[in-house]
Amino acid sequence: MFNRKKKHLPPAATFREVWQKGDASFKLSFFFMGLAQLKHKQWAKGIAYLGLEVAFLIWLVFTGISSLRMLSNLGAIKQKKVVFDEAQGVYITKLPDNSVVILLFGVLSVILVVAMIGLYISNLNSVRKLYVQLRDGEHVPTNSEDLHSLFDSRLHTTLMTIPIIGIVAFNILPTLYMISMAFTNYDGKHAIGFSWTGFKAFGNVLTGDLAGTFFPVLGWTLVWAVMATATTFFFGVLLALLIESKGIQHRAFWRTIFVIVYAVPQFVSLLMMAQFLDLQGPLNNILMNWHLIAHPINFIGASANPLVARITVIVVNMWIGIPVSMLVSTAIIQNLPQDQIEAARMDGANAFQVFNNITFPQILFVMAPALIQQFIGNINNFNVIFLLTKGFPMNNNYNGAGDTDLLVTWLYNLVFGQTQRYNASAVLGILIFLLSATFSLIAYRRTNAFKEG
Repeated sequence: MFNRKKKHLPPAATFREVWQKGDASFKLSFFFMGLAQLKHKQWAKGIAYLGLEVAFLIWLVFTGISSLRMLSNLGAIKQKKVVFDEAQGVYITKLPDNSVVILLFGVLSVILVVAMIGLYISNLNSVRKLYVQLRDGEHVPTNSEDLHSLFDSRLHTTLMTIPIIGIVAFNILPTLYMISMAFTNYDGKHAIGFSWTGFKAFGNVLTGDLAGTFFPVLGWTLVWAVMATATTFFFGVLLALLIESKGIQHRAFWRTIFVIVYAVPQFVSLLMMAQFLDLQGPLNNILMNWHLIAHPINFIGASANPLVARITVIVVNMWIGIPVSMLVSTAIIQNLPQDQIEAARMDGANAFQVFNNITFPQILFVMAPALIQQFIGNINNFNVIFLLTKGFPMNNNYNGAGDTDLLVTWLYNLVFGQTQRYNASAVLGILIFLLSATFSLIAYRRTNAFKEG
């Protein structure tokens, strides 16, 4: 046995120790970032910290404080006013403050303040690390070594900078803006000047005038998501098994035929199917020429039967979604352990027993995470409903929604419809996110792929 001596690392310094025992540059770095780095010739790091702090303070003085202050009331003037200017002796029209711009810049200001706090903490950690290196007589990285590390040991930090900025600008900022909008009275009547109203918009959706639409549409959304996911998965697996079964020739040809449906852009297929299912479309003409029906069937029109329209969109979604499940299932089937299948057949298992006990469980094991993702995608499946039915048939008991509308298409109607209830649409966006996130976490943690991963 070898005697292994544990390497005793020097104790890390506290910020109190850095303040008390550090020189003036360390003390000043608590207020002016980068000074300690500049003193010890870490020019790039010191200039970056100090420059960003100066830029932040300039922005805060000239813009930031005003944006944060106006965020509290989203503007003082809510409506256009005509006031008399006694000094000039004339009437002056005062336009309402643009609450949309105020809210946007206010949210951006909050993000910048939070980012500056994070940068300040990073500066303190850098100062503490520099203090420990000097205290313990360790090597202090030079400016060139710091720059070189950005493309070597800290390359991940360098490469992540631009993506993080993009995420903040195009994901976090719009998301926070949308969430903030849900707590205002921003709608068609308050399109320019609006105010904070707390949870009033949530009350309108859950218990108010929109509740009679929200819960039925939510129910149909869940039914649609389950049926759309289950049908495409089940029939995709059956199609893959059929193509891979013994005796089928030209398998590559058959796979190619079905993949063509997936290769065609989805909106093209949906628009084509909308024409095909039209009241005067080819399907009705064929059925009438074959004397199978006496009158055209309204599959997806404004006066269609709600049950017929809902079944239609599920069937059309199968046409689009089955090829994807077929491709994934084919790859799984081709890699199944054939020894288990042969052993089961030797023991007298029939084709259904082999499928039920060996083939299907292993396909489900591999595809479970993808099925969860597909389910969430179907909850937000805007294209199929909007391009195929536009939410028709309309329901007089609903507020701005039809019988085939999902929550996401109803959200679209609330934004671009006559009422323009932006705050209610923001509430729907939040509720859709909570629904999707909750289901994803619960379902994924229950999959065998997660438990055995």
